[in-house]
Amino acid sequence: MLGEVLDYLRELNMTSVVVRLLLSMVFGGVIGLERGRKGRAAGFRTYMLVCLGATLTMLLSQYEYYMVTHDWASLAIEIGLRTDVSRFGAQVINGIGFLAAGTIIVTGQQEVKGMTTAAGLWASACTGLAIGAGFYECVFLGLLLISLVIRVLPHVENFIVENSRYMNIYVEFDSLDDVGAILGQIKSQNVHIFDVDIDHGREDRSRNPSVVLSIRLHHRQSHTSVLAAISELESVRVIDEI
Repeated sequence: MLGEVLDYLRELNMTSVVVRLLLSMVFGGVIGLERGRKGRAAGFRTYMLVCLGATLTMLLSQYEYYMVTHDWASLAIEIGLRTDVSRFGAQVINGIGFLAAGTIIVTGQQEVKGMTTAAGLWASACTGLAIGAGFYECVFLGLLLISLVIRVLPHVENFIVENSRYMNIYVEFDSLDDVGAILGQIKSQNVHIFDVDIDHGREDRSRNPSVVLSIRLHHRQSHTSVLAAISELESVRVIDEI
């Protein structure tokens, strides 16, 4: 029974078109819900529109293929018209790169933000293409796995990062004369500094000098305790793990 229903919905008819478009709105919204809740550059409506647009593109490609091989068949043969339905989906994947790139920024702390949002937009577009093609089994499994990555795995990632022996720390301070004191305070936490990137802050006089440090902990310890020890220095204005 279920197989017959799915086969019917894979056909290009009004019912399948409505179902696919509604699914793309719902699934795109579900993927973007977590991003929207956190106030990211691309949220609930953006993901929904991307997924819906990808579905429309795939439906258009199927419609054109059907018309060229049926109603427009004689005309297509006469003028030598050929159509490749896969090229529509390929253009969606290429085009989404420009939209996703707009969500990626490099902050003043030399931290890259927006990568997850961009990847989510790309996944949402791929989901829309699958919905438009009527590949329902793949769509439901894909939504399950994408939701798992977005909602559950961040907690696992945070646990791994917090227990890692490697840290990248951004420190903003009053003067370049304070660099020695900062490095000494960090070394006192029984860590090894293996990379130092100093920004003198000369291009923008309103900004304090800053440094990005890559360190390795000699034994497992809380990253928060290391940050707290550095923040005790009066010269430190901003400190964050990146």
